[in-house]
Amino acid sequence: MKTKKIFWLLTLALLFLFSLCGKEEEGHLDLLGQEAADLSSLRPSSSFAGRIVFQSDLDGDNEIYVLTEKGLEKLTDNSWDDVYPRWSPDQKRIAFSSNRDGNFDIFIMQANGHNPVRVTDSAQDEGDPGWFADGKTLLYSEEVGRQSHLWMIDLATKEKKRAIPDFSRTHFLADCSPRAPLIAFTGKKLMGWDVFLFDKERQSYRDLVQGGNSCRPRFSPDGETIAYVSGQADGKGDIWTMAWDGSGQQRVTERNETYDYFPSWSPDGQRIVFCSNARSGYADQGDWALFVVDVSNKTAVPLFDSPGRDVFPDWAK
Repeated sequence: MKTKKIFWLLTLALLFLFSLCGKEEEGHLDLLGQEAADLSSLRPSSSFAGRIVFQSDLDGDNEIYVLTEKGLEKLTDNSWDDVYPRWSPDQKRIAFSSNRDGNFDIFIMQANGHNPVRVTDSAQDEGDPGWFADGKTLLYSEEVGRQSHLWMIDLATKEKKRAIPDFSRTHFLADCSPRAPLIAFTGKKLMGWDVFLFDKERQSYRDLVQGGNSCRPRFSPDGETIAYVSGQADGKGDIWTMAWDGSGQQRVTERNETYDYFPSWSPDGQRIVFCSNARSGYADQGDWALFVVDVSNKTAVPLFDSPGRDVFPDWAK
């Protein structure tokens, strides 16, 4: 496996172990040149408001794109991998991970893709960034050996420290509450993964789902609800929601024939964009595409499907 791909492939491998998080073989779509000619033909198939940033390998390597009702805009265009895009709280910047210098580091760029600035510079691979509500601190995961741990970095001082120091096992794929000092994250259990909640003020964490088969939590815009992925119902993966304290868990996507992952809330908290595939293999099996589900009536509709793998969406106004 090439060094420059280790972090994002390992993260995805970990995510699919134990039904929901099974390890897959490395693969890469050979689509060079297909996207460069014309993006105008790639448009959303359903109406929506706002901007959805995501990563896709439709041109042969992972780049970052923004989808609106008007169509698709490519924000990065290079020969390396730019992955895991996340809007800042004010939606003027995008944090992402890039391996432009060999290993993966965290970068920030303007919303139009201009002026990328390096945030971290480490010998370790770092990825999956998230923003604290103040927009001044980033949360991200760092891989050391076979372990991944969550770190936080002050953007002004560049001071970094462990975000959840007492969680000794692998933990990553986290999100910060927009309203409270809480971090929801994916944590390794003895068997499988679960969604945990860390209280920064009390410096304590607890397992919210306790099924050994859930991951990838995302807070709603008001901080009251968490969307997450669970294989509890069909052994594959669906989008579920629960209150921030773990109560009221309910399945939102009832699609036994597909694997539904990587949720992100609409700005009004009424819908969730997610990725779906008919098969679990991320590397070279199937075509990951974007879908949207209405949380109230659980109706899911296709949103966008390029020739590549369209994953890790993040929805902004």
